[in-house]
Amino acid sequence: MFAGVARQAAAGLRILLLMTVVCGLLYPLLIWGIARTAFPGRADGSLLRVDGRVVGSSLIGQEFTGPLWFHPRPGAYDPLATGGSDLGPDSGRLLAEVRLRRTAVARTEGVPADSVPADALTSSASGLDPHISPAYAHLQVTRVARARGLDAERVRELVNAHTTGRALGFLGQERVNVLELNAALAAAAG
Repeated sequence: MFAGVARQAAAGLRILLLMTVVCGLLYPLLIWGIARTAFPGRADGSLLRVDGRVVGSSLIGQEFTGPLWFHPRPGAYDPLATGGSDLGPDSGRLLAEVRLRRTAVARTEGVPADSVPADALTSSASGLDPHISPAYAHLQVTRVARARGLDAERVRELVNAHTTGRALGFLGQERVNVLELNAALAAAAG
């Protein structure tokens, strides 16, 4: 009886080891290889390189502050603490934060408070959205152009060149990747 149990345990252990190698090593390596071949720029995290140096991932929002840069949506920008705030539309705290942000953005951009787009006031669900709306990007053109000593029309052209349309022509909204736009802005400014 003990020999039968030992034989079954040994067979089970061999199957466990085989499946661990197949499912835990070979299959992931195969999928990784296919992804690197089919999507060479995206399989490693869509890294953005400037002069051969990685400056960030175009999939994850990065914090930019100061007048020289286009600003992203509000967010934590801490990849270890991603997620929404869990504050609902009737939250007094969320409403107070939105009011403060609206006032700050309007003052920074020199525009009336009622012209500030929603994505300048609220974070995305993850808090790491790398995109802003074209409206928010265009709102920042005057400030960025003035701070960099560039022609506002040239900065506006950069925004338009980095505006991505809806996926498949009808899904989502037009958007501007802030990291890519700021990298292009730095290159244009020299």
